[in-house]
Amino acid sequence: MRAAEGVRPAWLRRRIDVRRIVTHDFPLKAIAVVIAVVFWVAITQNGTQRPITVAFDGRIPVERPENPSGYVLRGQLPDVGVTLRGAPGVADRVALSDLHATFDVRALTLGQTEPQDARVTVTVAKDGVEVIDVSPATVSVKVERLVSRNLLVQPRFANDPPKGARAGDASVAPTEVRVTGAESDVARIAAVLATVRFGDAQTDIETSSPANPVDANGVPIDGLQVEPGNVVVKVPVLPTATTRTVPIVFTLRGFVAPGYWVVGVAMDPFAVTVRGDETVLTTLDRIETLPIDVGDLSATRTLSVALSIPSGVTLLRPTDVVVTVTVQPLAGTRVFNSAVLVVGLTANQTAEVDSTNVGVLLAGPVPTLSSLPPEQVVATVDTGGRGPGTYTLDVAVRAPAGVSVQTVQPSRVTVTIKTR
Repeated sequence: MRAAEGVRPAWLRRRIDVRRIVTHDFPLKAIAVVIAVVFWVAITQNGTQRPITVAFDGRIPVERPENPSGYVLRGQLPDVGVTLRGAPGVADRVALSDLHATFDVRALTLGQTEPQDARVTVTVAKDGVEVIDVSPATVSVKVERLVSRNLLVQPRFANDPPKGARAGDASVAPTEVRVTGAESDVARIAAVLATVRFGDAQTDIETSSPANPVDANGVPIDGLQVEPGNVVVKVPVLPTATTRTVPIVFTLRGFVAPGYWVVGVAMDPFAVTVRGDETVLTTLDRIETLPIDVGDLSATRTLSVALSIPSGVTLLRPTDVVVTVTVQPLAGTRVFNSAVLVVGLTANQTAEVDSTNVGVLLAGPVPTLSSLPPEQVVATVDTGGRGPGTYTLDVAVRAPAGVSVQTVQPSRVTVTIKTR
């Protein structure tokens, strides 16, 4: 063994002092470690940037969501501004294409005629950035029912025939179109017109013309779908002699039933050609119908009405006018004083209510409200499952179909339950 040790290198024969390695120049080594830790913390802090809050420089258009089946979304969708939060160099470099603004149409009440506020949601297609504010936060829209009506198409002349000529009886093919759109817009339609223009030559007209729904003032109603969109109008151009085409004006007599009103009157045809002395025809600007009696009318009515022909004038072609008088109920409110009924008591319980009656405001068609018996408006408080004691409970009101509960005063009552 000693011979073997004699051949080992000198550095292997020395004993290694680990303790001396650690304690030798210890203060300097400790200071070096502290400095390294400080530099590491500083580098780590500088590498983690604090988030910033910035207002996006621009406006984001609110995207129109898909219409629910059987409904149509109404209302102008404005642009919105947003405030973003995220890392520097990211939040302040968001592009307009990264932002999408919309709202959930499913959260709205479908078929409601009054505007509703829908909350706008803005998403960011960039990681590490969030939207913390949207202005305005809501948009006002309506979700109306989509309805359709079949309506007759009436020709309308944009100008007079050339001098020395007159227009004969115009024909339209097809005679009616189907109009689809929001319920309130379809209800405004007074007529569907196909407009034609006469040329300088005395030649018959046969042309394709758009079928345009208009209101009672003749103003086109936008946003409606018309099928077919175009119709063919034929107008014979005849030489003038002692004839003239004048518009028909309706005359109503009487008053519709209480709670109703006339929303529109449509006529077919809306003009006739008359024959007579030239001096008489030059002063004739219209032909009136015989008075149309609408007394106590409570529903839309279509009837044939004769014309009141002035003396010295005859119709070129004898005809009656088909008149449709559209009547709808007025909307209103009515207050009912209803007794409060306590339900849910057990057989051995009695109850006392601090307010025995409540005022209930109902809204709906005026005729329905006027004929509604007070006993059909029932106000109740439910005490089911409660023992003796005093409770403040909500008042529930049950009303017939066709009307809605607007307010209940008071909406809560104090009920004292006692044992018999």
